[in-house]
Amino acid sequence: MATYRYLVSGRVQGVGYRYYALREAQALGVSGYARNLADGRVEVVAEASQESLAQFEEKLRQGPSFASVQSLDRSELGARGSTGFSIR
Repeated sequence: MATYRYLVSGRVQGVGYRYYALREAQALGVSGYARNLADGRVEVVAEASQESLAQFEEKLRQGPSFASVQSLDRSELGARGSTGFSIR
């Protein structure tokens, strides 16, 4: 298991990005959360196997149809032991 924090920039607020992340996380068995930040980015914290996280990251880079992801920064976090995925 690994845990990553993603900071997603671009047109990612007001376009259903967090709900998109929720659906993709549930489909891939990823735990964690997604939340809007005051600076217009979306923060996603995700915990799963390396394989699931690689697939999840690809989905985060795509985003929903009305989003425009300009950049995605990833940093590794310590294991959190979280279950489920939520929107904050």
